[in-house]
Amino acid sequence: MPTLHRVCVYAGSSPGARPAYSEAAAALAGTMAERGIGLVYGGGKVGLMGVLADTMLAAGGEAIGVMPQALVDREIAHTGLTELHTVASMHERKARMAELADAFVAVPGGIGTLEELIEVFTWSQLGIHAKPVGVLDAEGFYAALSGFLDHMVAEAFLRAEHRATLLADSDPGARLDRLQAHEPVRVAKWLDLDRS
Repeated sequence: MPTLHRVCVYAGSSPGARPAYSEAAAALAGTMAERGIGLVYGGGKVGLMGVLADTMLAAGGEAIGVMPQALVDREIAHTGLTELHTVASMHERKARMAELADAFVAVPGGIGTLEELIEVFTWSQLGIHAKPVGVLDAEGFYAALSGFLDHMVAEAFLRAEHRATLLADSDPGARLDRLQAHEPVRVAKWLDLDRS
């Protein structure tokens, strides 16, 4: 079983339309802090990103942000973090966040959150990393994504074994437990199959 020292959490820079999204982000950060698990995130002070960091810091936990200089210059960086890594680009940001974390979780967010989630899920499928990836499915936010992934499996574009590694939980404790219990999947890619 992997040891979770730090979890990278992808989150919206908006609080979203429902209070339940902020409540879920705060519950996840609070549970992480209780378990001594540090937070790695995008470094923002706004939206669900700010909720994560503020909750973690208020609980005495570690909050590490990673943000491109261009966004720091726009004054949206959280100034009270344990550490803020300033990088040159969004590509460097995602790579640094992945380096610093033992697992990945997405809470509700927009296109940036979805892009980050899908990238690390793809990296897992390709064997670039063996770290667990999941979503905190507040208010069924990721239900449509889960359905689309199931459709990919049905249409033979995604292996069921890989699909099964991206699981959704609405309870933060259950989400962290499943990250902790993660076993990497070892399945041949389509291109590795015998084509004779």
